[in-house]
Amino acid sequence: MPLPPISILDLAPITEGSTAADALRNSLDLAQHAERWGYRRYWVAEHHNMPGIASAATSVVLAHLAAGTTTLTLGSGGVMLPNHAPLVIAEQFGTLASLHPGRIELGLGRAPGTDQYTAYALRRNLAGDVDHFPSDVRELQDYFRAPDGQRVRAVPGAGLDVPIWILGSSLYGAQLAALLGLPYAFASHFAPAAMDQALEIYRERFEPSEQLDRPYVMLGYNVCAADTDDNATLLRTSSLQSFVRLRRGTPGQLPPPLEGFEDTLSEVEQRMLAEVGRCAAVGSPDTVRSRLEAFADETQADEIMVTAHIYDHRARLRSFELLAEIAYS
Repeated sequence: MPLPPISILDLAPITEGSTAADALRNSLDLAQHAERWGYRRYWVAEHHNMPGIASAATSVVLAHLAAGTTTLTLGSGGVMLPNHAPLVIAEQFGTLASLHPGRIELGLGRAPGTDQYTAYALRRNLAGDVDHFPSDVRELQDYFRAPDGQRVRAVPGAGLDVPIWILGSSLYGAQLAALLGLPYAFASHFAPAAMDQALEIYRERFEPSEQLDRPYVMLGYNVCAADTDDNATLLRTSSLQSFVRLRRGTPGQLPPPLEGFEDTLSEVEQRMLAEVGRCAAVGSPDTVRSRLEAFADETQADEIMVTAHIYDHRARLRSFELLAEIAYS
């Protein structure tokens, strides 16, 4: 079967020895290349207090990318709504949509995207804010719909078409996206355990809405492509090191590749990486194509959103170029 559309999730990685400014320049360079290669969608994600991620101010990063591109659909993968007042997000994305009509969309997540201490620094009432996520989503929708008699209006934002997505890594987001009739993006690239059940719930319970008349699922996926399997496997070790450090509670900047890295890990850590590897394709173009086709056939995903944490920017570009040749040639 043909592959579904392939999109890009960019976490604006800050590599060891570089700066956030370098990461943001690299993100723009990747977006411009992606546009030429035929990609349709490019998202950035909100994370805070993360030494290796430069996209904390997500709407600002999107403005940077939108100003340097012309056709890509740009969005958040996602904005962590418990960190923000819905009105502020409506105004920010209304501003983006006013500047770049038809190119901006808004993915919303329920998690804070950071550790507990930083979450309190952002909103200071984390438990209540997370519990209010469904009502916050509806409030945000109303700012864009701008019903008659609305006392508080988002300017810009009111009356603009800014598509909303629900993101998730558990069953909660699947249920909410189905209830609201919104497209659903599942974070299978780092949390695949609940993927199958989440897909089943979303598809079975979906209720059509003004925005969407049938379920639409986009799944996160890791791709590290290179000219040979061995080279891709080595490049992938940067991402694996970063993932393990995060799980150990010691996040840092993206490290260079390290031969034999997996051999240094405990059995528990090796099993953890094996689970994440279910949603990963690492290798030459033929290997990546085979893995992607099998994943698409298994999940029947409407779209696959790919992320790649590769230390060398040129190698990262090459990985996405090879993927484009697979997906769009």
